[in-house]
Amino acid sequence: MANIQFGKLPTEANNPLSRRIDRVSILRALQIINKEDAKAARAVRSQLPAIEKGVRLIVNSLRQGGRLFFMGAGTSGRLGVLEAAECPPTFNTPRSWVQAFMAGGRSSVFRSKEGAEDRGQDAERIVKKNVRKNDVVIGIAASGVTSFVREGIKAARAKKARTILVTCHSGRFASPAYLTIAVKTGPEVIAGSTRLKAATATKMVLNSLTVASMVQLGKVYGNRMVDLQPRSAKLTARAARLIAELGRVSPQRAARLLAASGGNAKTAIVMARKNVSRFSAAKILRANAGLLHPSLR
Repeated sequence: MANIQFGKLPTEANNPLSRRIDRVSILRALQIINKEDAKAARAVRSQLPAIEKGVRLIVNSLRQGGRLFFMGAGTSGRLGVLEAAECPPTFNTPRSWVQAFMAGGRSSVFRSKEGAEDRGQDAERIVKKNVRKNDVVIGIAASGVTSFVREGIKAARAKKARTILVTCHSGRFASPAYLTIAVKTGPEVIAGSTRLKAATATKMVLNSLTVASMVQLGKVYGNRMVDLQPRSAKLTARAARLIAELGRVSPQRAARLLAASGGNAKTAIVMARKNVSRFSAAKILRANAGLLHPSLR
């Protein structure tokens, strides 16, 4: 976007409710921050119809062999990295399913690289190398004008990938994405610091997109994450409890089935309920697109 007037961006505006935050008590400052944070959830609620469209795009893409990519710079980029990192342990997604591209590369996740957000050519190069036709690319930019994000989305559209922009720029501006989720969070407690309620609202949107998509893809049974990866003591114990409860077997048998299933709780649940081998349980799940409800009928 040429000749951007940064001072007029909604995310750069001054918040009159916090103009004296440097002169009030600690408790009063915390109350101001908390009151502004509470606005994030309400702002996200107004965008649920757009988020629903985003979920449909993601589900259709993943079912067709596509992948999900997050792109962002600074706080927005780190939120994308966090979302991508948490999908495999929570939903047992292949590493290739959900990925993130961060302006400035991996090291900028831990140490800010100012100016990386302006290098749109970096995003274009990354997309050309990694993105395919049926993929979904979600650009994350609180301001909506970040060059790295906008050029990445444009490059993705050129490759006929599905594109979504998640932003807190609720005003009128030209979005490069097919679908825009614009959350109206308003000015921050500290003017321009979008790691505050803009980031909170953005995280809510990303949570909604990934969780609702994984529910649709059968990664959840009821409200239980039956596709979790039991790679820690806590998660192994959780998986065993799920198998005992949903498989209707004793805790001891649940532990044995978890081991026999190769650590796959969903497979073990089918083994328990159907009294079948690991191979047969996996076959039943494949025949039902990985969905546990029809597999247990």
